[in-house]
Amino acid sequence: MNQYGNLQLITFQLAEEEYGINILKVEEIQRMKEISLTKVPQAEEYIEGIVNLRGNVIPVVNLRKRFALGEKKMDKQTRIIVVNINDRSLGFLVDRVNEVIDVEKEAINVPPQEIVKIDSSFIQGIVRYDERLVIMLDIENILISFDEVVEIAEKQ
Repeated sequence: MNQYGNLQLITFQLAEEEYGINILKVEEIQRMKEISLTKVPQAEEYIEGIVNLRGNVIPVVNLRKRFALGEKKMDKQTRIIVVNINDRSLGFLVDRVNEVIDVEKEAINVPPQEIVKIDSSFIQGIVRYDERLVIMLDIENILISFDEVVEIAEKQ
């Protein structure tokens, strides 16, 4: 939060929707073309693989697969957003990173169940920003068992 009590979100694209993550949870953003992904045997389908960033092995979740939004070929816009969940790093594979936005807390609404295509447990709220709606993710709920994924990654 900044000095005005607003929240800052990093926004990104998945399919036709715009999503946001609290900037305080984001460690860095990496271009996909600069990273080598290693597939992990017996991992959940949505685990794209693991990457080595400066000596840290980080599991990467393909958010399109996790949210059942269909597949898309990686291109020059594809990014990995590295987040921190419970003092552990995790990468989110996204179509494109858009921008950082300042959001007033009053602009965060409870999402209507009927309009959201993804599991509502992944959603913290819907944010009105300018003329658009941004789906604010609850990143702690995206993985069923983060510890299990980390264990798999550490065995590699």
